[in-house]
Amino acid sequence: MIASLATPAFAAADPAQTDQLWINEPYEQTLPIGASGGQPQSRTLGVGIYHDNDNFTVTDGRLVVDVSGLVGVAEVTWPDICKPSGSVAVCDIPVVPTIGRDYEDQVFLTVRAADGAEVGAQGRITYEATATGGPGGTLTAPHRSFDTTLTVGTGPDLAIAPAAGIEDGLPGDERTVPFTVTNNGNESAHGVAVTLIASYGLTDLTRYEDCTYTTTDGDEYAPSNHAVCTFDEVLAPGDSFELPEPLTVRLAPHALSERLDIDVEPGDGAQDIDSQNDYAVLQVRAKSTADFSVTGGAISGAAGETATAELTFKNNGPAWLGNLGSGDPVAEVRLIVPEGSKVTGVPSGCYPRTLGGGYYPNQTGAPRYDCELRYWVLEDTRRTFTFSVRIDTVVPGASGAVSIHPAYGEFGAFPFDFDPDLTNNKAALTVN
Repeated sequence: MIASLATPAFAAADPAQTDQLWINEPYEQTLPIGASGGQPQSRTLGVGIYHDNDNFTVTDGRLVVDVSGLVGVAEVTWPDICKPSGSVAVCDIPVVPTIGRDYEDQVFLTVRAADGAEVGAQGRITYEATATGGPGGTLTAPHRSFDTTLTVGTGPDLAIAPAAGIEDGLPGDERTVPFTVTNNGNESAHGVAVTLIASYGLTDLTRYEDCTYTTTDGDEYAPSNHAVCTFDEVLAPGDSFELPEPLTVRLAPHALSERLDIDVEPGDGAQDIDSQNDYAVLQVRAKSTADFSVTGGAISGAAGETATAELTFKNNGPAWLGNLGSGDPVAEVRLIVPEGSKVTGVPSGCYPRTLGGGYYPNQTGAPRYDCELRYWVLEDTRRTFTFSVRIDTVVPGASGAVSIHPAYGEFGAFPFDFDPDLTNNKAALTVN
């Protein structure tokens, strides 16, 4: 008989020892034909490569760009880091970054509609990539998975000029927001429609005669302030538009992490040929805090009796908070069930878990419950989660834990760095 060690047929890969190369490419782009018989306008396409795991250093990246699908549709001017041979170029990227906030495109292709190209004509750029590094010594981007579609078009192209966010605001400040729109298309825009959406902590938008102002109540979505404007300006190709007077907003006393969404469209129902630059989000951050707290409570009863336990979350302000980009819950309230007790009634928004946070098959009787808040809380929000708890065994001094955490546990997107007092993020649920 031959003895052997028992080994699983398939072992789960250790995430720390895996890596993958990816290509970041624009999905599509519209190229305007020349206005009034002139030369077509050029556009810049930013492309880059990155990998997943910063445990590895990845170098010698090679991005292969194939423009054979653009014949008769578009022409490409190659940057210096790319070496073309016919319709294919190899672009050298010495150091490949990991994905994250420090990522930047490395290759910038200049493209324009080909002479004589007809409106509606389409072509495609495809990409492949390899690099040195990773657990196997070589990384390869998924084959035939990345491309950019170019379409020849005609019409206005309103583009919002980039504007830096505000990082050092104070509650009560009035700030000016730069606002310029340029028509990068090959036809005039007959009118400009502007929509502004200011989050709850931004108030007092500048009043213009051409705008209608409304405020949402925050029943289904986070409260916000809106302005919908229609201006009669005619923007010829290359012309720019500014508002009649500077756009200002005020940071409310409850401001913290705010945003101003700006959207522009050409008037008269015209179709903008590149909607990707019609929209901008300006981040506005105020120096303030939001003090989250939780309270537990005490229940009592004899063995077999059921009691009501109320766990209350409160935002003590002074600021509100909303995860306006991700839509993730701002926090979750966690209950660790006291020894000798069993949860028999669970409030909405609360989910059973194992003690370690894993899946638990039954709604009642779990050792732990995670209760999600909405994606925003106002400066005075109070939310109570009411549980029914049966005392199965009287355990003197039994106590369960109540606490607040970022959504999704250790994988929560944001720590509570806005909370000035973490000591009141924990409480107890005592029995007898």
